[in-house]
Amino acid sequence: MKVKYFEDTDTAYVELLDKPVFETREISENILIDVDEKGNLVSMTIEHAKENAGLWEFSYQEIPHRETA
Repeated sequence: MKVKYFEDTDTAYVELLDKPVFETREISENILIDVDEKGNLVSMTIEHAKENAGLWEFSYQEIPHRETA
């Protein structure tokens, strides 16, 4: 996954998969998603990212798998 932030436009681009984009869909006024030809999410664009996505704080945490008995 790659996250790019463009300060001049306050836009965040989140690339989930390195695949060709088949279609871009508008989810809301400020959020667009790109999907492959099977409808799988490839990337997402968030406009006004600091306001709409709390981009001023970004963290990543991997949660280990715990087996249940």
